[in-house]
Amino acid sequence: MSLLLDIPDTVLEAMRIPPQERAQRLKTELAVLLYAQGILPFSKACELAGMSRLEFSLLLGKRGIPRQYTEQDLQDDLNYAMRE
Repeated sequence: MSLLLDIPDTVLEAMRIPPQERAQRLKTELAVLLYAQGILPFSKACELAGMSRLEFSLLLGKRGIPRQYTEQDLQDDLNYAMRE
């Protein structure tokens, strides 16, 4: 399942983002916002942003967004570490 988001041309034109970077940048911004609001868990926010856990963690740090670390996050990290 995927979601198609309709953004008016006037809004796209007003963005100060090069056209070739818009889709990825919007995914990253959405991932950060949903994570910061507790709507999306860390692993899924990384997936949406198309970033590794380290890259996404560094981005959150640069923006001063605290890491929300739940028991599920711990389990995900342990599962990830066991695959390495």
